[in-house]
Amino acid sequence: MASSPPDSEMSFSDFPEDVQINILSFLSPSEVSAFACTSRRFAALCGVSDPDSALWLAMCERRWGSCTSLRSWSSSPAASFSRLYKELDRWESLIGFWRRIGRGGPHLVFFEWGPSYIAGSLIFPAPDACGEGYGVLKLPFLWLGLSRCGEAISLLHPGGCSDSSADLLGTIPDSSVSPSGFSDRDLVPVSINFMGCSHFVVEDGHCCADGRTEESTGFLEEIEATSPPDRLMSEIYKHFANRTSPSGDKAMRRQRKKERGRFGRQHYLEPEHFVKINNYYPTPDRPLQGLWKGISEDMLLEFYLVSYDDIGGITCRRVSEGEQFSGYSPVFWTSNTTFLESPFSKEEQDLYGNREHIHLVASNPRNVVSAAVLRILCISSSYDLAIPSSSASTGDSKNVEGRVWEYDDGTFGFGFFRNNYVVDLKHIALSGSLLDTLMSNVL
Repeated sequence: MASSPPDSEMSFSDFPEDVQINILSFLSPSEVSAFACTSRRFAALCGVSDPDSALWLAMCERRWGSCTSLRSWSSSPAASFSRLYKELDRWESLIGFWRRIGRGGPHLVFFEWGPSYIAGSLIFPAPDACGEGYGVLKLPFLWLGLSRCGEAISLLHPGGCSDSSADLLGTIPDSSVSPSGFSDRDLVPVSINFMGCSHFVVEDGHCCADGRTEESTGFLEEIEATSPPDRLMSEIYKHFANRTSPSGDKAMRRQRKKERGRFGRQHYLEPEHFVKINNYYPTPDRPLQGLWKGISEDMLLEFYLVSYDDIGGITCRRVSEGEQFSGYSPVFWTSNTTFLESPFSKEEQDLYGNREHIHLVASNPRNVVSAAVLRILCISSSYDLAIPSSSASTGDSKNVEGRVWEYDDGTFGFGFFRNNYVVDLKHIALSGSLLDTLMSNVL
């Protein structure tokens, strides 16, 4: 008896068009372009000649649909979804915490998604013991979106270049603040230049806008059309080509001088550099890692960054206003990350139990510590790193020894043998959201 012929296999073309688009949305733009070259039908499906095709919208929805309102970004006919994909792919790495390099002023910047923009805010401790002493001020800094013409725009709040948080607070108006947190007045156009995914530079947008010559622009496009350019090197080249092109140098200087006179010195911005804080939250394997806040011995709210190195060591640094180095000063370190587990010795129990937990007078002492000690870690004060003679001058090596007490609620405190205090640290952010934010009290 002859066997029946096997069922014909279903090809990609047999799927409904919406299913095909859904499958293709998992691809990158370069992969979609390669697929579109296989046939005229697939070229039409991929919308090669239509920057607002259903596939571009599906690709945007796949990556950022849960983060922002994509159709709000593209409200203008000139703002196509292909252009939106390009800009969001470039800006996506901004989301999270960044640290300012160099000059004084608030050192932390936090970027988050808005309904039709990406907003960057300066983050620094709130004055006057707000929020039980752990309140955090969140003030407008950068805004990135699309113009009515569909062009990428970056705007800086003029207070963002203040040298201290006190100066910054004086620049924030009490009214005329948009839902994004920015006043419509006095916003300064800036240029955001990426040096890879972990470093960007904010520069005066007026001077950068016309600084690139046709010659350098054409050369950049030629390089990027090759197969394929290294993204980091391409971004670095873009940054420096605008400043080293022989034909563009004089024009750029003339433009810079012209804009200085037009907008005044208060609006002319020196380049600001920022580096990304990649690991700002703890993990099960690295419970101390991330950004934290705590009341220091000076009775001030401070920010702390705890990092694990590649060989298993831990370093804690203070992130605060100050000069280039004092604003990022070491606090404690250890090369041995083995915790002491419960039950603890009598000596360790007394070492913790006889200490005072630092808290502001205005806060409620009953809310200072409510968690039990889960584990203990031996640490060393970073004074012996920053000031090598500090321990030797006292003749007591215990002067630099200390402990980290990990609590059962996921937070921790630390203290040193040289004093009788515990600095309790709390999270600055959890699940991508800032905690104890007091922005509404300022604006």
